[in-house]
Amino acid sequence: MSLRQHLTAQVERLDQLNALLEQEQKLLGDGKIDGEQLKQLAEQKQSLQQAIESNESKRRAAQQKLGFSHDSAGARKAAEQADCADVWQQLLERTQRIAQLNSLNGELIQHRLHHNQQMLNILRDAAGTGGAAIYGADGSQETTPQRLNSKA
Repeated sequence: MSLRQHLTAQVERLDQLNALLEQEQKLLGDGKIDGEQLKQLAEQKQSLQQAIESNESKRRAAQQKLGFSHDSAGARKAAEQADCADVWQQLLERTQRIAQLNSLNGELIQHRLHHNQQMLNILRDAAGTGGAAIYGADGSQETTPQRLNSKA
């Protein structure tokens, strides 16, 4: 497989990952979270990321075998020599876009977790003021509510 073919295949995989991240973002932005769909997306993302990493390792090994340095400068020089710097640039652009999407999705997840934490604290406080028993993590009955903290 030529470097151009390899890079083109990687760009296609990155496009697939980008689509999965966009689906995840849409699901996270919906009012009601579909946990099963998010789980399926996570499994698909993991599988795709493993394929991307495996192929990236092969590319780096071939790059080094051809005498290019193991870093991004070596990758750029290899792409230039193979006359596929344009595809290398596409790969870099896709990678940046995926990093941005992944970061944004992480922020959406953190926002959801924070919101859920607040709701649980409100429910716990309400249950504690009514004299209702609350069960701790060890299963024992607690009479005073404990605040939850997702940062722990």
